[in-house]
Amino acid sequence: MPKHLTPNQILGEIGENAVRGRFLSMGFQFDGRSRLEAGIDGIAEVMEKGQPMARMIAVQVKAKEDGRYASETDDGFAYLLRQQDLDYWKGSNLPVIVVFYRKSDNSFYWKEVSRDNDQAERRLQIDKSADVLDNTSINRLAGLTVPKAGFGYYVPALGGGEEALVNILPIELPKEIFIASTPYDGRRATAVLLDGEETPRFDWSIAGGTFWSFHDPRTSACNQIVDLDLVDAIDTEDLAFHDDIDEQNRFMHLLRQTLRHQTREDLNWSKDRKILYFRALEKDASRNFAYESAKKKTDADVVMVAMSDKEEGKVSFVRHHAFSPRFERLGDRWYLIISPTYYFTTNGFTPHSHPGALLAGKKRLDKSAALRGQVIMWHRFLTQADRDADSTAGDLFGSEVDTEPRLRFGEPPTVELETRVPEDGWGGGKKKADPDDQQGGLFA
Repeated sequence: MPKHLTPNQILGEIGENAVRGRFLSMGFQFDGRSRLEAGIDGIAEVMEKGQPMARMIAVQVKAKEDGRYASETDDGFAYLLRQQDLDYWKGSNLPVIVVFYRKSDNSFYWKEVSRDNDQAERRLQIDKSADVLDNTSINRLAGLTVPKAGFGYYVPALGGGEEALVNILPIELPKEIFIASTPYDGRRATAVLLDGEETPRFDWSIAGGTFWSFHDPRTSACNQIVDLDLVDAIDTEDLAFHDDIDEQNRFMHLLRQTLRHQTREDLNWSKDRKILYFRALEKDASRNFAYESAKKKTDADVVMVAMSDKEEGKVSFVRHHAFSPRFERLGDRWYLIISPTYYFTTNGFTPHSHPGALLAGKKRLDKSAALRGQVIMWHRFLTQADRDADSTAGDLFGSEVDTEPRLRFGEPPTVELETRVPEDGWGGGKKKADPDDQQGGLFA
């Protein structure tokens, strides 16, 4: 009886050859497996300018002659993986992708297969806009080949270098710190200040019967919680660079309290999330912050009202720009590390009951341009008072200059990267334009 090749076998071979050609046109190598393969049709190798990088991706090809995929729409379709294939791929030491090839329209789409034992899903959701297998997906594919374990990872960039912005601000500390004896702990001192007639302030730290602050407690409501005869001013460096870890932690707490005090007119503090966020000025109203980058004026909606898609005129949520402040001592200097994030309310004042999904959705959209813009925006905000003071210094008719001790912040440093960080390494594929991406770079 003569041998016979089935249409499916022929289509499978056509599909593998088509996918191989597509990878080659993208600058990747593609080596097919033998006929003994059990769920991986080939290995794609990342190359840069023709140089193999020894970074591999396992590829399974799903080819079809024509017709629609399951639940296919103009935007995408779904594909249900076989459990046997999923079990097989979980043991792979390479990232695994499935490439969908349709001969009738010569279309190529791809999707990574999750190999997480707890979260792996059999159903793949393919976005026709974001998941096309072409040159726009090169960096996303390259990013799959990097181990994500450990304290951090480097996404390999294909192309030239760039200047990167580091999200740390060097701090210029006040020259003096005031030390005083106090009969109160922090909780009781707070109660005393809140019950007093003077405006309370909380830019201080109390531990072990000792009060620390950059401002003189004798000149404020804090005179109610310290022994006025036992107030001393010492050099800040004596405490800022102490070798004892407990002293360093206490100094970090003082820095955080001072920052909260400096920004109290514009920022709220979320005790639960330990973040500072722009407060709304009115209910259901956006708020804009205008500032100058290095070369041009720009602005950002630091409080943004999102309207409901289902009910006309109804507010869905209000998004506030926020950041998590962390202070670190590096060498002989203290730095403020800015980690941009968002805070969500229902009307600008009432915390949203389900902020997690909103935050996750926004974070998926944020890429390097948005994050860079936010770091710059926060630097401009934190240094605005200093610039205003500098502009009125020496002006006989200007407003009174605020001479109260405060934290001052330098420019975020930049580093030159040999290779460009791929934009796709920051999130999942293409997206609609987001106004946060338009906040400009440091040298925009």
